[in-house]
Amino acid sequence: MEAPWKNETGTLVEVLRLERKPVAVTFTNEEVEGGSRERISFCRALKRAAEGETFVIDAENSSCPGGSWHCGLSEPPAGKRKRFLQEFLTRGEKLTHSIVSFHRMQALGSPPPTGLAERVVVGPAEEASLRPDLVVFLVDPEQACRLVTLDHYWDGIPLRVEVTGALCHSAIAYPVVTGRTNVTFGDWTARRMQKYPRDTVFVSVPYERMAALTAAVPRCSAGNAPLEIPREVEEHMGE
Repeated sequence: MEAPWKNETGTLVEVLRLERKPVAVTFTNEEVEGGSRERISFCRALKRAAEGETFVIDAENSSCPGGSWHCGLSEPPAGKRKRFLQEFLTRGEKLTHSIVSFHRMQALGSPPPTGLAERVVVGPAEEASLRPDLVVFLVDPEQACRLVTLDHYWDGIPLRVEVTGALCHSAIAYPVVTGRTNVTFGDWTARRMQKYPRDTVFVSVPYERMAALTAAVPRCSAGNAPLEIPREVEEHMGE
């Protein structure tokens, strides 16, 4: 029996005309067969997974210390490591004004999933052997709009998005910890270093929301339901 996430993501690829593959992100303690174990950062793995590759990332081969603790593979930095990070973000990357503004970014956002799993599998959803915890879509703004509309078609609950901070935080950690769909642009360093296209938006959907999202496709005009405008509305709009 084919895994349901393959059909679900395949439907969205077709309806939204996605050029990049939806990416499955799975946190697991199981040994995983297949997938690359090369040293890689999460922001790079997301890009390459959308192009067709699969990666198994653990504390040993995660090449970015920030990604390691944002995604729970290591403890958040403390002591000298934290002082180094404060210096790097404020005077090196220049992504935040001061150690106080850096602290606010961390303290007012969701906590990292520290110790959640031994490894994280990042790869095309259509090839995933394990049930995804998230499906991450790398899309343009119009496709992002349609995904968001489909996501809250049934319940109408507005998204509570978190767009600031590291890409691995906003696209992976935040939706994993909160169970909320998120939309983010990622962080400027990740976009620049990984050469993401200028129009790329990241939409992360917790897998438990995927069945309802795809069920909305034939009913919602953001999917493939025909738009029906009452004559009275057409007449009013034409005035």
